[in-house]
Amino acid sequence: MINYQVTKSGTSMYANYRAAMRARSKAEFFSKLSIVIEETDETEMWLDLMITSGVLITEEVKDLHQESLELLKILSHMRKRVSAR
Repeated sequence: MINYQVTKSGTSMYANYRAAMRARSKAEFFSKLSIVIEETDETEMWLDLMITSGVLITEEVKDLHQESLELLKILSHMRKRVSAR
């Protein structure tokens, strides 16, 4: 169940990021980037749940969780810069 959810949100994050990079306008980019942030946040939540519940605590999962937090910071910063322009 959790594996399916991580796969679903993680692939959605990737697909929407690709779509954002091909956006035809600033508004479309901002919209797709917002979806990417939502999906990244959901992925982080599922990874956190795996760790805190004890379902799967490996270095790989911990590293993926840390990377998802870093991606959230980067993507959020990108969105703030876009909205400021």
